[in-house]
Amino acid sequence: SGSFGAELPRMSSRDQLAEMAASTQGHFESLDLAEYAKKQPWWRKLFEQETGPSAEKYSVATQLLIGGVTGWCTGFIFQKVGKLAATAVGGGFFLLQIANHTGYIKIDWQRVEKDMKKAKEQLKIRKSNHLPTEVKSKAEEVVLFVKKNVLVTGGFFGSFLLGMAS
Repeated sequence: SGSFGAELPRMSSRDQLAEMAASTQGHFESLDLAEYAKKQPWWRKLFEQETGPSAEKYSVATQLLIGGVTGWCTGFIFQKVGKLAATAVGGGFFLLQIANHTGYIKIDWQRVEKDMKKAKEQLKIRKSNHLPTEVKSKAEEVVLFVKKNVLVTGGFFGSFLLGMAS
């Protein structure tokens, strides 16, 4: 795939895509939409790492709006999925108890106790060790993102809680 965006000045995106598609007919080249999108100014503004934090790209109101809307939607969906998951898990335990009391299943309580002791020991061993390096690096990335985008993340978390409450 070639650099089509640099060859076609002052054309709309639709015209550029049509020109790109027409120029590749009869050839076995592929039209790389990802590369095309990366050359667009809106893509660079939103996704390039070198452009700095969102505080340099958007106004305070826009940052709060972006964080607020995404946070509320995420919180609302999280609440609905959480209720569904809690209902499914609770219903599953309820059905297992009914099956146990009616004799459909038998639980080996000695084996359960033995497995629980083994799990406790594993947790004690893991508790003494430090976090893996990949967990530390991801945590550092998150902290860096939050520091660079305080308004967006603040709006997100505040609205996330509102979405959970609604």
